[in-house]
Amino acid sequence: MGKKRVYTFGNGKAEGRADMKELLGGKGANLAEMNLIGVPVPPGFTITTEVCTEYNELGHEKVVDLLKDEVEKAIAHIEGLTGTKFGDKNNPLLVSVRSGARASMPGMMDTILNLGLNDEVVDGLAKKTGNERFAWDSYRRFIQMYGDVVLGLKPQSKEDADPFEEIIDKLKEDKGIELDTDFSVEDLKGLVAQFKEAVKKQTGKDFPTSSYEQLWGAVSAVFNSWSNARAVYYRRLNGIPDEWGTAVNVQAMVFGNMGNTSATGVAFTRDAATGENIFNGEYLINAQGEDVVAGIRTPQQITLEGSRRWAKLQSISEEERTKKYPSLEETMPALYKELFDVQEKLEKHYKDMQDLEFTIQEGKLWLLQTRNGKRTGAAMVKIAMDMYRDKLIDEKTALLRLEASKLDELLHPVFDSLAVRSAKVLTTGLPASPGAATGQVVFFADEADKFEQTILVRTETSPEDLEGMHVARGILTARGGMTSHAAVVARGMGKCCVSGAGGIKLDYHARTMTIGGRVFQEGDWISLNGSTGEVYEGKVETRKPDMSGDFGLVMELADKFARMSVRTNADTPKDARIARDFGAKGIGLCRTEHMFFEGERIKAVREMILASTTEGRKKALTKLLPYQREDFEGIFEAMEGYGVTVRLLDPPLHEFVPHQQATQKALAEEMGVPIEQIRNTVADLEEFNPMLGHRGCRLGITYPEITEMQTRAIIEAALNLKKKGIDARPEIMVPLVGTMKEFKLQAEVIHKTANKVFEERGDKIDYLVGTMIEIPRAALVADDIAREADFFSFGTNDLTQMTFGYSRDDAGKFLPVYLDQGILKEDPFQVLDQKGVGQLVELGTKRGRGVKPELKVGICGEHGGEPSSVEFCHRTGLDYVSCSPYRVPIARLAAAQASVR
Repeated sequence: MGKKRVYTFGNGKAEGRADMKELLGGKGANLAEMNLIGVPVPPGFTITTEVCTEYNELGHEKVVDLLKDEVEKAIAHIEGLTGTKFGDKNNPLLVSVRSGARASMPGMMDTILNLGLNDEVVDGLAKKTGNERFAWDSYRRFIQMYGDVVLGLKPQSKEDADPFEEIIDKLKEDKGIELDTDFSVEDLKGLVAQFKEAVKKQTGKDFPTSSYEQLWGAVSAVFNSWSNARAVYYRRLNGIPDEWGTAVNVQAMVFGNMGNTSATGVAFTRDAATGENIFNGEYLINAQGEDVVAGIRTPQQITLEGSRRWAKLQSISEEERTKKYPSLEETMPALYKELFDVQEKLEKHYKDMQDLEFTIQEGKLWLLQTRNGKRTGAAMVKIAMDMYRDKLIDEKTALLRLEASKLDELLHPVFDSLAVRSAKVLTTGLPASPGAATGQVVFFADEADKFEQTILVRTETSPEDLEGMHVARGILTARGGMTSHAAVVARGMGKCCVSGAGGIKLDYHARTMTIGGRVFQEGDWISLNGSTGEVYEGKVETRKPDMSGDFGLVMELADKFARMSVRTNADTPKDARIARDFGAKGIGLCRTEHMFFEGERIKAVREMILASTTEGRKKALTKLLPYQREDFEGIFEAMEGYGVTVRLLDPPLHEFVPHQQATQKALAEEMGVPIEQIRNTVADLEEFNPMLGHRGCRLGITYPEITEMQTRAIIEAALNLKKKGIDARPEIMVPLVGTMKEFKLQAEVIHKTANKVFEERGDKIDYLVGTMIEIPRAALVADDIAREADFFSFGTNDLTQMTFGYSRDDAGKFLPVYLDQGILKEDPFQVLDQKGVGQLVELGTKRGRGVKPELKVGICGEHGGEPSSVEFCHRTGLDYVSCSPYRVPIARLAAAQASVR
């Protein structure tokens, strides 16, 4: 028997199940599972993700040959369960064709509904249902979707409208109608004719009439959509591997557009924006699924509570709401109760918040999809902690349910309440995704980087806008509800979004937005409150977020399970305090050179560099000493009781000298030396390859007086604090060591200076001397270095540069190409290269501890705040990771998750 490529489901039976996501994709696995637990699902089949890989390798024709027999049998399976016939003009089976990767990628790939219609079948469908309007509405929708997805009829440029929507809008204008539901049967027939004409004009071919030709075209289009630009970009944003591929799900159509006893909708078992435990969602009567998410018609709320909340936000009276916008709970109470029971059953079964798609066809409920719902960082934390408190999940599951990188959303400023009270509200939409965003207005997604801070304003967003949505600080749409594309994608990104702000009118050609008669141009400043739906004029002040409540509970749980501690990279007392508030247990990297650029300090540094004798350098360094000592006192005090790793001077000296003629002249006058001397010194300091030049420990070895001054400043600062009863724990780190001798020479200078200070003060403190492992050779000879060092800290930024031979400052010229072509899966400066650089970290740790088992080892590159890199560090046995202050909670959670796994 050959390889199985197609799995069927229907009538309470299924060949797949929930744990087969790798093969069937998330949608296919869940459709099978829903069948098995008694949820009403239209019958269908799933073509596996493995076929996507075969399609990319072999192409359309060969894959059709491979699938033909299994697909035809699967179609027969649907025909048997529905009593219909695919392609039959009297009793037709129509199907939907949808994508379904193993990781949810909402809106990133393609869908086609009503497949199987042609001029003959549409008449048969009309006769069979007795509903001619429904049949022709389905046909025009099918041609529109198939024409776009399979045949490529798209807008010519970003300013242009969709070619099919242009035809629709023209007919609405001619007829004086507003909604698609107002079209007559004759209108719909006219649209079908115009649509087919547009297809013929652009493609040179007639619209396909064969049901199997349509099906194979749709299957190939879904496989092709795995590689479209928006899907590739989404995968890169979310760390989804390209080789996973997508499954294809083919299902018997159920119709929400058969009249006023039919409907379609999207629902969430909990609020995806806030995490509140309340069933919510949107629906439309006499519509199909894409109408809800596209935002073309404003959807209604499913629950009575949701409907009343929505009306309050829109300033709509209860009388008007009941008459024009009733909830599903009010219009179809029995079906609402059935849907409520199904969502309750699904959440209990999956033990996670579910995102559902449903259709009601002439009074019968069908579920088309369930998946773990995308949610904001705040909702993610609340849902996990609520489910833990309700004993639905245990502590470990609660921790693993959280996506560490999404905590970032909770750590950034929110609008100051006083500033909001005095801000001018321009209009109000729906609070689609919480947060605070201030920026300059842009109207096109590909121009979202036009200003430093932007708000992307669109009538509605589409999957093509993904990259611009990611770049923008916030998203504002004129149309669409809480389940529109803009809302769902923004929540997944943790991006502030206000949708359905009907009070704004956009003119893309003029690049203007009009609100209440006021015209806003591109570049004007506005602010969005994603928690209330309010749009404010200009900039609004922000404040620090609240770190207590559920967030605090998550951090408590993280500390309970984590083996590694988390430190921070901080160069100022302010950064150290922020990091400590976020739970940092020490500083893993304090860069002393960052202290040299302020005010009088830079003058002393330049004087030291320009001095031609040791005595001259020492004199200049004496001026620097009090500044350095003061800095260290502030940092040690902020981190009282925890280790603070201070890296000695690392960058080449040319970074500190003036390179412009005017500043060189000013320095010469100030120092009373000829400008030529300044120029000559600057020229002497120039290097062909500064990264590999006179820097790090090489500076300290050439000019030991620099190491002496810095050591004195560190030790004196600690002793000063000891006098005040403050527990300072300095750890002095020698940078860029490649040989044991380099480290030993610098360690001797440090110990000699420290002992001298102890003698002068008549007091002592404990301190450590270690090194930063950032040169591959240092990892290879780590056993030698460990004989002298108290600790290792892997500087993975430079270690990555030297292992790959990439300059981080220049890699932007070729890394995007490497990522596009699959040469690299991730940017190695953002995600630790575990196979190459990681091997050096493992080797260095193993060899160092082979000589000194108690050797303390950590990492201090930016990788210390990236979750997969943190997990690697845990597996390797490191004692700590160190990252920037705002990444500390992320690293704490990632460290706990690594322990739990």
